[in-house]
Amino acid sequence: MPRRPKPSAPLTAVVANSAGEIFELEGFAAAGMAGTDRAVLTQADALKIPHGSELMFLPDRSPVLYNLDAQRFETLSENPYAPGEPLFPVAAFNSPGYVITRVSAYEEDPGAGFLPLFSYGAAGWDGQGFRTAVVRVDPEPRQDLRRMPRNKVIAGVERMRKALPDNRLRGHLEKCALEYGCPAAKNFFLGRYEAPLPTAQRCNAACLGCLSLQTGGDIPHSQDRIAFTPTPEEIAGIALTHIRRVDRAVVSFGQGCEGDPLLAADAIEPGIRLIREETEAGTINMNTNGGRPEILARLLDAGLDSVRISLNSIRKSPYEAYFRPKGYTFDQVIESIDAALSRGKWVSLNYLNCPGFTDSPEEADALEAFLRQRPVSMIQWRNLNFDPLRYWNIMGRVSPLGPPAGMKRLIGRIRRSFPGLRHGYFNPPKERFAESP
Repeated sequence: MPRRPKPSAPLTAVVANSAGEIFELEGFAAAGMAGTDRAVLTQADALKIPHGSELMFLPDRSPVLYNLDAQRFETLSENPYAPGEPLFPVAAFNSPGYVITRVSAYEEDPGAGFLPLFSYGAAGWDGQGFRTAVVRVDPEPRQDLRRMPRNKVIAGVERMRKALPDNRLRGHLEKCALEYGCPAAKNFFLGRYEAPLPTAQRCNAACLGCLSLQTGGDIPHSQDRIAFTPTPEEIAGIALTHIRRVDRAVVSFGQGCEGDPLLAADAIEPGIRLIREETEAGTINMNTNGGRPEILARLLDAGLDSVRISLNSIRKSPYEAYFRPKGYTFDQVIESIDAALSRGKWVSLNYLNCPGFTDSPEEADALEAFLRQRPVSMIQWRNLNFDPLRYWNIMGRVSPLGPPAGMKRLIGRIRRSFPGLRHGYFNPPKERFAESP
């Protein structure tokens, strides 16, 4: 049986050819980057690639690797052992619950376009398997694809067609589950965990990494936005079906296939009231940009149990550079957080993170200062799905950034400073609100 490499042993670089075939490159160590900081990946830096993660190669880019003999970083545009054969960087798009700590190291070729809307974790080979630079923040198997066999999802779809034949929202979720592979939609048809309630056709932000609407043509969106507004009865039909058959059920407004749910409050508020007229069971959650605090306050009073506010930064300029709000201000986002806290609601931050920015001293200090003023319940650490080089350039233009401390150190710092704060990835049911971190 082969010996396991030492924790300090560098991972072997992995690259791809033009056919997308991934292979090791002996003599070179894998490298990761966080902003302008580059580092060799070692066993200690990386975990075995989580199940459900995907390896991908990055077109129009050249890998940055560490030459072990020369002891230096090098950008390779062709295979040193097969001259003329082009090389491409390899990155890992990691499963939910894992935060990337370094991005795959590469340089753009002239004329390179935007990368698709994924996160691009650094990856390497340890002699026994692929490893990737991540830290796990949520062990719950809520979106573990091994627990979502397609035949069972299809069987669930058939059951729901019979139970809710005229419900258009059920039909929309079928497309999400079967065409887009949405884990949240699959969980509804499997009768587990959290069910999505997409509702809003419109949004008042133009996020750089919006999954459902891209207008410039440079970046393809990954899924179509919902094309209708469900009725209150359709909303309640999906929610009550889920709540009645799932222990500790969660139902959530605000999904990747819609705009911001606060803009659909005229349907959502009566929908919430219909749910609560039938039962107090189940957790009604909303994921939102928080740009309409007066509307959010109304929905909280109607029966929302929890709210998750999306932020890439606690600072105004970087926030606006990414979210590009239309018709609301950063201060109104903070007002929404205050409105939920003043009502004693569970408040999570949907914290979109990218190594090299999120772990900069400016961002870390701002996050800590914010948490001292506003004791939110939870941080959901989520990888930002956007071209990392373009993101660092955009953020660098609006705010100078110091050297990154590392995502592991940032998360550790926040844990030590706020021992009562929960960390994770998924929206918890209200039965777990009182649990210790």
